[in-house]
Amino acid sequence: LVMAMNRAQFAKLLQDGLNTVWGMEYDSYPEEFRQIFKMDSSSKAYEEDQLVTGFDVAVVKPEGSAVTFAEAIQAWTSRYTHITVALAFQITEEAIEDNLYMAMGSKYTRALAESMQHAKEVNAISVLNNGYSASFLGGDGVALASASHPLAGGGTASNILATPADLSEAALEDILIQIRRAKNDRGLPIALKAQSVVIPPDLMFVANRILRSQGRVGTADNDINAIKSMGIFGAEPIVMTRLTDTNGWWIKTNAQNGLRFFTRKPIATKMDTEFGSGNYRYKARERYSAGFSDWRGMFGSQGI
Repeated sequence: LVMAMNRAQFAKLLQDGLNTVWGMEYDSYPEEFRQIFKMDSSSKAYEEDQLVTGFDVAVVKPEGSAVTFAEAIQAWTSRYTHITVALAFQITEEAIEDNLYMAMGSKYTRALAESMQHAKEVNAISVLNNGYSASFLGGDGVALASASHPLAGGGTASNILATPADLSEAALEDILIQIRRAKNDRGLPIALKAQSVVIPPDLMFVANRILRSQGRVGTADNDINAIKSMGIFGAEPIVMTRLTDTNGWWIKTNAQNGLRFFTRKPIATKMDTEFGSGNYRYKARERYSAGFSDWRGMFGSQGI
């Protein structure tokens, strides 16, 4: 039996004498996950991204000999299965009638929207929070952050530091070199570029010092800050409130199909009254999925 919120739960709001009612008027951050996910819509039960490679490196053709024929490779598939997220509440008719201080329906409808938005942020950022977990694998059979991503043309590649390191100028330079040396699934160099540093709130001051200082960070040397001088990052660090690893950090690149978010059904709200009790009932519901296709979209380190 689902209980309705009733007058006994809001006894203080039924009589004159209160100065104010507070606790539900905090500002909320704008949708953070949109800064790092490629957003798309869906009209199906699930979506799939398919890896299809180009060709290997061209070879020298000796005079008079036949040309070498190349073949493309269809490799692994990334599947996005949508989840349904919903929440509801109900209030007795009497509680709404006798409340003196706030329009309970509209107040709690806003609270419902905040709960739904928080759930969306948590579900989206779980892709990074579980980025090192063997329980959350991508289409290639390994976690998002791995030193052994299999390449369709043979061999493996990495999108993490060989030795985990806290965010620092040196660690950032190491992973930027790794990004600059990135290759596609046939082993050919690609113009992968770092776009943004993605961090938890715990690292926002460290990141700003590294990215904004004109000189080397934390040293007495008269060297330039090469990261700033080269203009590698054109945007401010992206602070993700719900990242759970306080030492972990990520670099978002320009890979087209890295982190992906599909909206199957946008949020919809409904309100009705139950005939027998007169209770007012409110519900919110939406469907979406989040994940990754190309692991090259994010490079990172767990920190130490």
